[in-house]
Amino acid sequence: MERVPFKSIEKLIAKAKSNLCIILLVYLMGLVSVGCKQKEDKQEKAEEHVRPNIVFIMSDDHAYQAISAYGHGLNNTPNIDRIATEGAIFNRGFVTNSICAPSRAVMLTGKHSHINGKVDNIQEFDWDQENFAKSLQKSGYQTAMVGKIHLDGLPQGFHYSNVLPGQGQYYNPDFIENGVKKQYQGYVTSVTTDIALDWLNNKREKDKPFLLLYHQKAPHRTWMPEAKYFSLFKDKDFTPPANFFDDYKGREAAAKHEMGIYEHMDLVYDLKMLDKEGEIKTKYRNAFQGQYNRMDSIQKLAWDAHYDPIISNFKGEKLEGEALALWKYNRYMQDYLSTIQSVDDGVGEVLDYLEANGLAENTIIVYTSDQGFYLGEHGWFDKRFMYEESFRTPLLMKYPKEIKAGTVIDELVQNLDFAPTFLDYAGVDIASDIQGESFRGLVNGNQKEWRDAIYYGYYEFPGEHHVKRHYGVRTDRYKLIHFYYDIDTWELYDLEKDPSEMHNVYDDPDYSNIRVNMHKKLEELRLKYKDSDSLDQVNLERYLKAKQG
Repeated sequence: MERVPFKSIEKLIAKAKSNLCIILLVYLMGLVSVGCKQKEDKQEKAEEHVRPNIVFIMSDDHAYQAISAYGHGLNNTPNIDRIATEGAIFNRGFVTNSICAPSRAVMLTGKHSHINGKVDNIQEFDWDQENFAKSLQKSGYQTAMVGKIHLDGLPQGFHYSNVLPGQGQYYNPDFIENGVKKQYQGYVTSVTTDIALDWLNNKREKDKPFLLLYHQKAPHRTWMPEAKYFSLFKDKDFTPPANFFDDYKGREAAAKHEMGIYEHMDLVYDLKMLDKEGEIKTKYRNAFQGQYNRMDSIQKLAWDAHYDPIISNFKGEKLEGEALALWKYNRYMQDYLSTIQSVDDGVGEVLDYLEANGLAENTIIVYTSDQGFYLGEHGWFDKRFMYEESFRTPLLMKYPKEIKAGTVIDELVQNLDFAPTFLDYAGVDIASDIQGESFRGLVNGNQKEWRDAIYYGYYEFPGEHHVKRHYGVRTDRYKLIHFYYDIDTWELYDLEKDPSEMHNVYDDPDYSNIRVNMHKKLEELRLKYKDSDSLDQVNLERYLKAKQG
């Protein structure tokens, strides 16, 4: 056998070692690559399933006309507009019952008033029933409610609550923090914002997704502005809507209202004409005196410096008739819009906090109101009617992960839909008895089919503002309303030809086929939502009983 030189053996061994090293290196690199890929996949999968935070902002009686993003030119709301420009604006957001407490009950439960039991501002709300906050809380969300809810009893479904009792007060308001009542110094809108920011920064568990209901009192009556905005609109002369001097022809229920700016708006309670001489005597003067008395001496000085000259000028002018009506309208608009400016400031503070703390990308932000409001349309203030200005509500939504900036939604959405939408985003099962629908697919562009009609019911009569009980249906173009109880009248509107709802065409033969189809659609919705004349009677009896006792 031929002997192999030792040096050759060394070379072979070195070469083998080299090859083995290369093989091992390639193998190890493969393991690292696979490990990194698995880590990336896990990270991507985890990110896909990171549940969004939810900040649900609701103001009280904020008309969509008074948000500059809607283009009516009354005021400027740059922070609220940010939600629209960075997300979506809804042009057809509506409520199911245009009055404060019932609207909020619908928002929480996802069920119509006749189902959740809160049909008016008088009957108690049953907190023991399910609401979307309870469902999110059970699924691991940190939950908080701050500001106005206008539903008696300790809120259920929240780890933390700090809410106004009843309607709340504008100056130095009382709050109920986790069941304990305390007074805060300052202006209610700013105080509410401070409480919300304090919870976000100091009280929540930072490793959990959160739900924050951040609900403002403003711009609810009596429209008391913050001192820094007293003079914001002092030089602006507002032009009233074209139907400000409505004669209500062909609309019996509307004609019997008690919510006219000229006829019913209280000079002291609503328009701040609390003269030191006590010469302006009105029905609700003492009620407003109580609100004024909540101010401290510094707050009163600023208030008097602004309002005393207005009071003096008013007394000297001795206005009557149309001149008085227009003066009242302008004073109303100036105060109402001034309170909204503070709401907009608060929205800006919350948006800035989320951005500064890296939370904006994974947080759903919704801005809405508990209903719309009349800003002189039909000569009115307040809400309640199924006519557009109170039936329709502002709705803006931002969620960078799914909603493209500048999205416009024209479908018919209601406050009934908030509960299932939030549950949908959180990956929580939507109970079968929830009557609303998630509009997540609308805003992310994945859903093309949507409802073609919405249902409405108002129950608080006899009651304040004298708005008759009624229910109705609205489609893309038409609206059918039935006023009942002590009257029995029907109204039909062609919203394309008559957007201001001045001409009831129910008996117009040209609309006979439309009338038949709208009645059919109304009955379909009443069946779908389990409403009926017999249930209306039950709710009426409950309302009258609650009012008496």
